[in-house]
Amino acid sequence: MPYQVTRNGQTYGPYTLEDLQRYVASGNILPSDLAKSEDMPDSLPVSQILGTTGVVNPTPMAGYPAPVAYTAPAIPYPDPPNLNWALVVLIDFFTCGLFQMVWNLILASWVKKVAPHSKAIILYIIAYVLLLGNVGSSVGNVMAAMRHQVIHPNYLASLVGLAAWVVKLVARFMMRDDLERHFNGPEPLRIRINPILTFFFGGVYFQYKLNQVNEIKQSLRYRGNY
Repeated sequence: MPYQVTRNGQTYGPYTLEDLQRYVASGNILPSDLAKSEDMPDSLPVSQILGTTGVVNPTPMAGYPAPVAYTAPAIPYPDPPNLNWALVVLIDFFTCGLFQMVWNLILASWVKKVAPHSKAIILYIIAYVLLLGNVGSSVGNVMAAMRHQVIHPNYLASLVGLAAWVVKLVARFMMRDDLERHFNGPEPLRIRINPILTFFFGGVYFQYKLNQVNEIKQSLRYRGNY
């Protein structure tokens, strides 16, 4: 059953019930917006429509623009990698973090395809080269520990490790900016990426957001709008 959503005298849609749930959760549609289907005599707040279906109304996020009629981009962009974010966490756990390094490069490579100006993949490569250098500079201390010899402070390894962490963090936030710019410009899907979650969770959080992007694009294709 499709619904038309009205805000400030403008009408958007049609949206399925699942669309309403998702867009309320993301903040693109407010619970106070009015919605109406062909079977309804009058418009009702979206919160009441979702409430009648037994759906818990999520808290709206402030600062998001009104929903807009989506128009498919003139240039067909490749879909993001769609490996479930929970599976990324699981594989990363069993590979002791190595998979996340590979997955960051995969994500950055895809970002480069949709945003050719992106430098994230270059920075990730630099960060991982520095990380390998950090491991190499620490080999001497590892060998000394195995031989029960005196271990001397390795300041070079500490500096290289710090540099690798800083470069990786810069790459992470650069990719965040690239993603937000793309999904609020060439592909206007109204995606917002939290900087705090970006700092702490990086590639896993990006994959969570890209899973949402793929869900939205699949829904638009189903409705013939993409």
